[in-house]
Amino acid sequence: MLVIPAIDLKDGQCVRLKQGRMEDSTVFSDDPVKTAGHWLEQGARRLHLVDLNGAFAGTPVNGEVVQAIAKAYPHLPLQIGGGIRDLATIERYLKVGVSFVIIGTQAVKDPAFVAQACKAFPGKIIVGLDAAEGMVATEGWAKVSDVHVIDLAKRFADDGVEAIIYTDIARDGMMQGVNVPATVALAEATRIPVIASGGVSRIEDIHALTAVAKTASGGGIMGAITGRAIYEGALDLAQAQRYCDESGS
Repeated sequence: MLVIPAIDLKDGQCVRLKQGRMEDSTVFSDDPVKTAGHWLEQGARRLHLVDLNGAFAGTPVNGEVVQAIAKAYPHLPLQIGGGIRDLATIERYLKVGVSFVIIGTQAVKDPAFVAQACKAFPGKIIVGLDAAEGMVATEGWAKVSDVHVIDLAKRFADDGVEAIIYTDIARDGMMQGVNVPATVALAEATRIPVIASGGVSRIEDIHALTAVAKTASGGGIMGAITGRAIYEGALDLAQAQRYCDESGS
């Protein structure tokens, strides 16, 4: 299982939000490229980048920063989400060195777009499903739909999606622990590997996820995204990844 540091980009800075609220942000660095290098030194094998401005605008806003990170660390796999609504945007990100592109809002609005993207860019598409009490949220979490996260995930079963990132909005940035039952339920409902997100805040969360990662049916749990916890020192990235490696998950 991968422990994946998150770099959330707002106005060119590295920030963390609480429950997705743009007005409730904490700036951790004004140099996202340097921050990416720090996590690489700490043992990161993949980075999770989010263009927060882009998620609300519906089009990339921090694309130059993403490109700079990809250029600085060409061998570090990057996954990027936020404001990705068309194939042209996906192609631009892949051309500058991004490894995986995350489709979130557009996956809810137009599920057929996911199949198109997977066909055009095989092995490069991740679906981001963010949920409030099990219901999918869109537009940078500003709107909650009437679609259940598991029902939507099942629609992508045969599309060739590389992974599903599942975020429990209520726990994101709140340091309250990851929602293991909901993550496992999603993993068991689909053959697509799941990446846990939202509330991964201490080593016990990693212990809990690795314990079920090996036994969950379906696609299983392949990773956990963490943000505020590693920036504030509540979770040691190197220790967490080492535990995953030693546990064989």
